[in-house]
Amino acid sequence: MCVLAAPILLFAIAPGVLGGLAARAFPGCRHEFTTNVGAAPDRPLIALTIDDAPDPGTTPAILDVLRSHASRATFFVITSQLANVPAGADSILVRMRAEGHEIGNHMTEDRVSMLLDSAAYVKDLARADSLLRPYGPLRWARPGSGWYSARMVRAMRRAGYECALGSVYPIDAGLGWPWLSERYILAHVRPGAIIILHDRGVRGERTAAVLARVLPVLRARGYSIVTLSEAAARSGGRIAIRTRPR
Repeated sequence: MCVLAAPILLFAIAPGVLGGLAARAFPGCRHEFTTNVGAAPDRPLIALTIDDAPDPGTTPAILDVLRSHASRATFFVITSQLANVPAGADSILVRMRAEGHEIGNHMTEDRVSMLLDSAAYVKDLARADSLLRPYGPLRWARPGSGWYSARMVRAMRRAGYECALGSVYPIDAGLGWPWLSERYILAHVRPGAIIILHDRGVRGERTAAVLARVLPVLRARGYSIVTLSEAAARSGGRIAIRTRPR
């Protein structure tokens, strides 16, 4: 029954409601952008983000899909993946940059960042930064598992980062149904949305399949699919939620 109820619950709760509640309870992270500031852009924007890269078995397929549909993404990299796949990770990150994608800091391990004490969190953020910095400028950080606190936001800002979560998350890391991710995204996207999907292993395979079906539909609807920094620049840096931590 719980498995059958999951799609119903996912669609019943609009992402804007969850994002608004999270923003009020835990301010400091970007959940979506306010678009069409000043002169309206040619096409409304959606920021695409992909967590847990790189994986030499799945990331290239995701990059192929993005390239074929003239779309760009911010890849939040877990730096332990660089050690786990030394033969392919370096070239994958170089390819990301060369094809116009953005690299974000998703810490060193796939774990709940909020469970780290302040000193350990700062150290972890800095270690990931040192490994990612050779691949170009870094602007965005995303805490592991998405949970964060005001102290973590302050630490990110001291390190020169902005915290980014999202507004359209089909829980693809836990619900292994590509059709559900596809329908959820298409039902809930709006200008300025930030989509969250996942790479690595079977999740990366699902993401490649979902993007192959979703991106042409979104582009046919008139959207440009861009990185977080592109969305920030086109929105005049404005966001749809409070950003000052309590």
